[in-house]
Amino acid sequence: MRAVKKRQTRKNARNRSPAQRWRAAVKRWWPLAGSLTAATVAVVALFVSGAADKRWAETRQLFADATAEMGFSVERVYATGRFQTDRQTLIEALGVDIHQPIFEISLETARQRVEALPWVSEASVERRLPDTIILRIDERTPLALWQNDGRIAVVDDNGDVIDGARPQDFRELLLVVGPDAADVAADLIAVMNLVPEVRDRVRAAVRIGNRRWNLKLNDGIDVQLPEDDLDGALYRLADLDKAEQLLARDVQAVDLRLPDKLVLRLTPEAQARMSVDPEEGEDT
Repeated sequence: MRAVKKRQTRKNARNRSPAQRWRAAVKRWWPLAGSLTAATVAVVALFVSGAADKRWAETRQLFADATAEMGFSVERVYATGRFQTDRQTLIEALGVDIHQPIFEISLETARQRVEALPWVSEASVERRLPDTIILRIDERTPLALWQNDGRIAVVDDNGDVIDGARPQDFRELLLVVGPDAADVAADLIAVMNLVPEVRDRVRAAVRIGNRRWNLKLNDGIDVQLPEDDLDGALYRLADLDKAEQLLARDVQAVDLRLPDKLVLRLTPEAQARMSVDPEEGEDT
């Protein structure tokens, strides 16, 4: 009898109009909707008042303390990739203490603090349960010394100044001079590395008009490079020096700005010798 009654109820429901079915659904689910609305309002009120954040923080702390009693506390901290960063500075930035509950540590906060250090370009912090924190860092690579407005700074391969890096500790780096020299130093050094026989003789590179470079060699010779085809100009200089010992002569400057023309400027002493009248000089 009950089965027949249920079938009859379903049949009547199918015969209702859409409006009637909608009113029936609203009447049926209205109590539940009211409860859900009340719950939503309560949750929103918690977040607005800050009580939810406070309760969540308290819950996390209780969880961290409970798990620490089970052995989930920091006993070891391993760091890799540190070369320039001071050890104590790195420890303080990481902000992790031995015996601290391991779940109490915010890995993201620790990572951000470490990445804020001058030498660090990227960092990752990992929990290795039950008791180890792993810190991996990538440090910035010092590329050149940058001189501008009378000041010298160490810059990385992006041309950015490395705060706290002392120029006197990196005297072996190329000195680049000029307002935009740091921004394009990486390109110049990459080309110079193709011609090591010239690179090893360069003491400084001066940026001219934000367009090209003049090289200062260790023996005082100036080399004027073109705006384009830097590698071609350096290979040309290396070939001339190998064939004719060009850089071993009394040369003050070498102009390589024109691809089909080489201009040399001799030292004052060499110019004086060449200007002597042969009749007044000695036979050699």
